[in-house]
Amino acid sequence: MAENKQAPQQDETLDNLNNSLTSAGEAIVKNSKVIGWCVGGVAVVALAILAYIFFVQNPKEEKSIEAFNNVEATATTDSASAVGYKKVADEFGSTVGGNLAALAAGEALYEEGKYEEAIKYLKEFDGKGDEAIEAGATCMIGDCYVNLKKYDEAISYFDKAIVAANGNGALIPRFIDKKATVFAAQKKYDKALECYETIKNNYPKYSASYNVDAYIAREKARAGK
Repeated sequence: MAENKQAPQQDETLDNLNNSLTSAGEAIVKNSKVIGWCVGGVAVVALAILAYIFFVQNPKEEKSIEAFNNVEATATTDSASAVGYKKVADEFGSTVGGNLAALAAGEALYEEGKYEEAIKYLKEFDGKGDEAIEAGATCMIGDCYVNLKKYDEAISYFDKAIVAANGNGALIPRFIDKKATVFAAQKKYDKALECYETIKNNYPKYSASYNVDAYIAREKARAGK
């Protein structure tokens, strides 16, 4: 949900749900080239640079990073990016470049609306070592499932993103916010209420960015409380 959202409307649609998911992700980390709304591009670039330094002696690692950077430099559309990153990911597998390409392919495929394929590549990505990147990629899998209307799977991955965030107070309330939106779409108003109350009670800085009390009041009314 966008940080500047207003009081909730009773007729929130699934289109609004999808828009709010995207907006919430954009607020997590800005100016990312690989996952523009969940992963910091600076962190990804730094990872690539460090990987190059440590693995330059390994020709396959070096080639994988060069291939990844080539797609970064030449792809001009989501479609071209998806094709290029998929090729690098498929060819170089678990190498550094292949791993980064899997992440980038997932984002590009998401932007194209190819959610099943996006999930495949995002699941191939290994973000261990950077909690924000791992949490962001996991979060995007959850958003893919929302778009596929597989809401239970989406909730599961938002929970996994919360775990991956490892106490990060900037990321966790955003993921809880996503859960609340999905629960509300499922008419699980008690669970949505619990999420909003958790945000208000445990993450006051985040809850202050929008009228969380209005959302709490809405879910209480929907739940008959």
